[in-house]
Amino acid sequence: MTTLRVGVQLWPQYTTYAAYAQAVREVEALEVDTIWNWDHFFPPFDDPPVGNHFEAWTLVTAMAMLTHRAEVGCLVTCNSYRNPSLLANMAKTVDHMSGGRLILGIGAGWFETDYREYGYRFGMARERFQALESVLPLIKQRWVVEAPPPVRQPIHILVGGDGKHVTLKLAAQYADIWNGGSRSPELFRYKCAVLDQWCAALGRDPATIERSVNLEPTDDATYNQYFIAGAQHIILMVGTPWVLTPVEQLVRWRDAR
Repeated sequence: MTTLRVGVQLWPQYTTYAAYAQAVREVEALEVDTIWNWDHFFPPFDDPPVGNHFEAWTLVTAMAMLTHRAEVGCLVTCNSYRNPSLLANMAKTVDHMSGGRLILGIGAGWFETDYREYGYRFGMARERFQALESVLPLIKQRWVVEAPPPVRQPIHILVGGDGKHVTLKLAAQYADIWNGGSRSPELFRYKCAVLDQWCAALGRDPATIERSVNLEPTDDATYNQYFIAGAQHIILMVGTPWVLTPVEQLVRWRDAR
């Protein structure tokens, strides 16, 4: 039977740190496989952005300290916000703090408000993807020369996004996990096939890349459709108020398979 993993992305908005920390503890107790935040400076669905919000890497460090079993990460780190050598060092540090449970999720960035409010150049999407392509080998090289080296050899990289011409090629080149969209199981299946094609072109075994998908809480039938379509790792997106019953139900479905 193909292994299925369950994750949860806890949105770090409209909350307090104490409430967020409690939610992390609770989903860890439910025996999810992965716990994620996101890398924004403001709630990304507000215009103008208002409301409580917390920075991703400071928070993922706390998440590592609040947990003992689940892997943790940002879904996903915006490549534009941090020098790649610094990011590699940050990831290595959290890797040590977590005992090798960090996943470096990374993507090209998309939320223009973050860029504008914090003084980063937004530019064109093509430029942001070119920047992502340039930093991924630099990050991996830093882990070779860092002292001490990472606990996990290598730290797992998740590449987020499903653009078939650039993002999926980068996933085939660098990712241990690919994270795709969830508009339909059929589209997810198609993007998995494109990833396979890029792997074939680059001489990589496609079975070495875990396929993950973000979903809003739904039902077992829908989870099964995505599993059949190729999803090996289903990540539920959960915001405040922290209603975790769907996470518990998905974990039960995973364990009953």
